[in-house]
Amino acid sequence: MAQYLMSVLHDSDSLAPAEEMAAIDVFNERLQADGHWVFAGGLAGPSSATVVDGRDGDPVFTDGPYLESKEHIVGFWIVEAPHLDVALRLAAEGSKACNRRVELRPFLGE
Repeated sequence: MAQYLMSVLHDSDSLAPAEEMAAIDVFNERLQADGHWVFAGGLAGPSSATVVDGRDGDPVFTDGPYLESKEHIVGFWIVEAPHLDVALRLAAEGSKACNRRVELRPFLGE
């Protein structure tokens, strides 16, 4: 079964209100019950990011996200789905649950 990354996009560091967290919990439980769940997590704000470049000699550590953007990733799900149509349905349900846009991307090699 193919695996997909569902990235949750948002434009502030504000946390989801209680009703959205409850809807996310319900969605997570359904993913687990239906066998789509692999992993999920929330991320700290982009100001906590460090970009590490170890390509040439000593590594270089730079504060901040690698891209300056109004929107950033605030969380993600990794799900398994038998085909893209199921993954798209899951992404739509996830977007509704968290009340944010979701980017869906397949992992390579599946």
